[in-house]
Amino acid sequence: MNKEILHVVDAVSNEKSVSKSIIFSALECALAMATKKRHGSEIEVRVSINQRTGDYEAFRRWQVVDEHEIEFPLHQISLAQARQQKSDIQLNDYLEEPIESEGFNRIGAQTAKQVMVQKIREAERAQIVEAYKSRQGELISGVVKRVERGNIVLDLGGNVEAMIPKDDMIPRETVRIGDRLRGYLRQVRSEARGPQLFVSRTTPDLLITLFKLEVPEIGENLIEIMGAARDPGLRAKISVKTLDSRLDPVGACVGMRGSRIQAISNELAGERVDIILWDENPAQYVINAMSPAEVVSIMVDEEDHSMDVAVHEEQLSQAIGRNGQNVRLASQLTGWSLNIMTESQANQKNEAEAQASQQLFMTTLEVDEKIAQILIQEGFSSVEEIAYVPFQELTKIPEIDESLGKKLRERAKEVLLNRAIAKEEQIDSEKKPAEALHTLAGMTDKLALLLAKRNILSVDDLAEQSVGDLLDIPGIDETQAANLIMAARARWFNE
Repeated sequence: MNKEILHVVDAVSNEKSVSKSIIFSALECALAMATKKRHGSEIEVRVSINQRTGDYEAFRRWQVVDEHEIEFPLHQISLAQARQQKSDIQLNDYLEEPIESEGFNRIGAQTAKQVMVQKIREAERAQIVEAYKSRQGELISGVVKRVERGNIVLDLGGNVEAMIPKDDMIPRETVRIGDRLRGYLRQVRSEARGPQLFVSRTTPDLLITLFKLEVPEIGENLIEIMGAARDPGLRAKISVKTLDSRLDPVGACVGMRGSRIQAISNELAGERVDIILWDENPAQYVINAMSPAEVVSIMVDEEDHSMDVAVHEEQLSQAIGRNGQNVRLASQLTGWSLNIMTESQANQKNEAEAQASQQLFMTTLEVDEKIAQILIQEGFSSVEEIAYVPFQELTKIPEIDESLGKKLRERAKEVLLNRAIAKEEQIDSEKKPAEALHTLAGMTDKLALLLAKRNILSVDDLAEQSVGDLLDIPGIDETQAANLIMAARARWFNE
């Protein structure tokens, strides 16, 4: 029987490509399971096989625990009892006693078989995970083995399978059993059942990987891929830049007579790929990404991270694309929210915004229509810009002299101060300044509310501030800040 054990280990190890130590471990578990059934399934059994001779022996064992912690008498023994048999045993050690093991010729019991099969299966799956873990993010190829509810199972060879989930398949792509498919190894994870390798044919990473494969200049670090966006099976955009000024990155990616781009398109079920020249200027990058539509003008809104893109009216549908495809891909590629409009719509919007800004300047800054128009023409669009732009920028405008420039800045700052005060009137009751702060020399009600916003609610709070802490409060200059702080500290000196 001992030789039979060695023969079984050799045969299974060769057939399953699993190490012999794992097979021996599986056999030990199987024999232990069968032995437990023979002696009573509640006991704990360990079987040890000599991997050189095939000899094996079984032991019943108990875990050594404190006397008050015994919950399972068939599995546990107190330290005092254990030391009666083995004097140097410690807590959490195991006390073992030889018992008669189940014969190997009777291991055909269903439970023992299941243990051995399960152990071998776990070992195989662990080997697959270990082998492919380092390949995550690579391109892999396999033969379509079967289709399960729209999910494609690929045979990668060596008894290894991978799955392409339905959502990761290119829509309307025809796949037959026996076809060879390539995909991006998106995830490798250990699971008790089913596939462990998950492949995608829809991720933009697949497009990037194919370009790296087809365009040698990318591997040689002469061209860098900056981003990609896909509408799988229909259209894609990929942006590239050259690291060598002598090289045309778009031409290199297209290849001689379009050979490189055609090979990639064929791999992706005919997906049309636009190669976009990357630009460090976001506006120019968006203009490039909107290809093949030509952009007439573009307005950037940094605050909302969006751009208004104007095109000729006859190119509007092309710029938007079927079901918004072109603008959606351009937005994904560049990371900007894009609003597509015709040239006339853009002009109307600009005129409306200019009119609103003009009315705002006329109302808030108390200037006439002519001065308001001049400010707009010079690029000013808000009161904040008037208040904080370098003074020299204002006086460079021919129609605005130093006197008018000062008045404009004073009015703008006053408007901002009033806005801040209006906002501060909504301060919660616990944020209201103390009465003593209102009566402080040089203090006004408006200024007290502004201080309260910064949690300066009392005279002592103000006394602890420095001049620099108060300078960014609208309406306070260095002299006024110093006087207020000294007034607040006057009580300290009196005391």
